[in-house]
Amino acid sequence: MRVGLILGEALTGLRRNASMVISVVLVTFVSLTFVGAAMLMQMQIGKTQDYWVERAQVAVFMCRDDSGVPTCANGAATDEQLAEVASRLEGPALASVVSDVRFESSQEAYDNVLSLMGSDYAEFISPEQLNNTYWVTLVDPSQSDVVSEAFGGMDGVEEVADQMQYLDPLFSALTVATYVAIGIAGLMLIAAVLLIATTIRLSAYARRRELGIMRLVGASNRFIQTPFILEGVFAALIGSALASGAIIALVQVGVEQYLASQIDFVTTWVDMSDVALVVPAVIAIGVLLAAVSAGFAIRRWLRT
Repeated sequence: MRVGLILGEALTGLRRNASMVISVVLVTFVSLTFVGAAMLMQMQIGKTQDYWVERAQVAVFMCRDDSGVPTCANGAATDEQLAEVASRLEGPALASVVSDVRFESSQEAYDNVLSLMGSDYAEFISPEQLNNTYWVTLVDPSQSDVVSEAFGGMDGVEEVADQMQYLDPLFSALTVATYVAIGIAGLMLIAAVLLIATTIRLSAYARRRELGIMRLVGASNRFIQTPFILEGVFAALIGSALASGAIIALVQVGVEQYLASQIDFVTTWVDMSDVALVVPAVIAIGVLLAAVSAGFAIRRWLRT
């Protein structure tokens, strides 16, 4: 009977403050959607970084005839310089750093460009414009500086480039976007907390005579507070459910059906297994904030 009475009081409060409850639901829905999107975005950044870190290589570009750096003052790299670089890469000094070495001649690079871009580019580019290149796969991608130090400034070497340096700006931009989403979500969560507290105080004021009678007959504060806390939790649960649905739709439609088919260089995307981790967290955040804000609001009102 006590459980039924408490639930009945909570549902009565929801009906009496329907407009405020709808506001709480909408604000909670938007804020928790941003929270879930930020969590998924951070997961995606981690997946993409892990994928490319494992595959990123260090490129040792050998000199061309038209190279303008001091180490290429004598023109294109000679066969002796090519052999010296290969010997160092395969030597014992770098054995613990280098996992694999692949040599790509300028002609092979030219053929690869045409296969990727089309034969129409043959009139704009020639093999002489491309470098002979050693593509180095590292045991630990974070040790790319070792290769740079070993060949930087060496005669015949035009440049040592780490492929990850081209992806770092992308990861930085995505991280900033994540922070922006978290900031917006935080503001919306604050608005949701304030709305829940206001709704509970209005509900308590509307039922002030009933609360006075309950106090006179000896009802405990916990018994009085519980229906109001449940009001906030119910509203937050509805908002959390809507946010969960939006997150699922975002992954199924936005990621799996659209982004995965449009962006080729990312092969590992967030999926439903990641959603299974995010959705419970989103629901827990919504329920916890609602319970805490509602409990604080009704406790303060009962003290007045």
